Amino acid sequence: MHKFSKATYIFIVLFLAGVTPLLAQHDNKAKHEQKADKHEEQAFDAGKFVVHHVSDAYDYHIVSFGNTNITIPLPVILYSKHPELHEGKSFHVFMSTKFRHEHADYKGFRISEQKDYEGKIVELNAEGQEIGRPFDLSITKTVAGILVSIILIFSVLFSVKHMMKKNKGKSPKGIQNIVEPIVLFIRDEIAKPTIGDKKYEKFMPFLLTLFFFILANDILGLIPFPPFSANVTGNITVTMVLALFTFVITTINGNKHYWKEIYNPDVPWWLKYPFPLMPIVELTGVITKPFVLMVRLFANMLAGHMIVTVFVSLIFVFAHLMGPAAGYAISPVSVGFSVFILLLDILVSFIQAYVFTLLSALYFGMATADHH
Repeated sequence: MHKFSKATYIFIVLFLAGVTPLLAQHDNKAKHEQKADKHEEQAFDAGKFVVHHVSDAYDYHIVSFGNTNITIPLPVILYSKHPELHEGKSFHVFMSTKFRHEHADYKGFRISEQKDYEGKIVELNAEGQEIGRPFDLSITKTVAGILVSIILIFSVLFSVKHMMKKNKGKSPKGIQNIVEPIVLFIRDEIAKPTIGDKKYEKFMPFLLTLFFFILANDILGLIPFPPFSANVTGNITVTMVLALFTFVITTINGNKHYWKEIYNPDVPWWLKYPFPLMPIVELTGVITKPFVLMVRLFANMLAGHMIVTVFVSLIFVFAHLMGPAAGYAISPVSVGFSVFILLLDILVSFIQAYVFTLLSALYFGMATADHH
């Protein structure tokens, strides 16, 4: 989340609200209506504010001064489905600043504000009308967050590997003191009990990767400045891919007893014939298990980010409804609760990484269990 950008934005809004003089009234009725319309356009939209700060984006937003936005741009990579509209070019690569913070067209593309594709890049025809989405391979904030987390994980783990070789036979030092107990915990408390002493080893690389990837992105998402702050694990596409990895590995490693219990379980015949009730129930379970993994991680991490943003937006809401003084008055409460939720999110980050890894290991154990 953009805690820094929010805090700066709050200060600027309250400052302007406190020091800006009242506009002189005009006798002309049309001018009065124009001012009223302008006031309505500038009214604070709490819902839009919250959604904007938990959604993916094509840049890192730092701060806004009126209509001026300071951002860190990211690469936009597009493959057009209609090259005839772009002088025969299919591939287009440029920086997100070309869109001037979502309010301009560039080379026949635009960040849509329409309901169907809001916040996504769309193609335009010669009349400037939106005609659908191109193939979007852009480095968005979520993708950048994933790349940063991967670099960090590799750096930490290779550093620990080097330390282990250097300190072989000696007590662990530095970051090795943190990473080594985690690895041993996943091996001894998750993999062995759920998969079995003889079969757990081949699943350990995936389980370790899964745990460290989720944990790293959960924690980095709480750091309020670029290149962190991306809501990676609060993006359902990311959690879906992680759940699909678990599903595919479970399916590939399922033994004959696992599939027998799904398609021909040991239950009374009337639960299988003439209507295959239990096989349908078991097969549904195969599909719902990864779905539950996906939704649990997504919902928990998204909720934490949204709660913090809602508390921050209370300052704007009170200032808009009751004046700047009310905004100042509610600020300590909003900031206090935001800090509390952020600290709680650190604990939730560890719990969610643990639960996702544990359930994945349970599914692997069920798929490879010997028949009794």
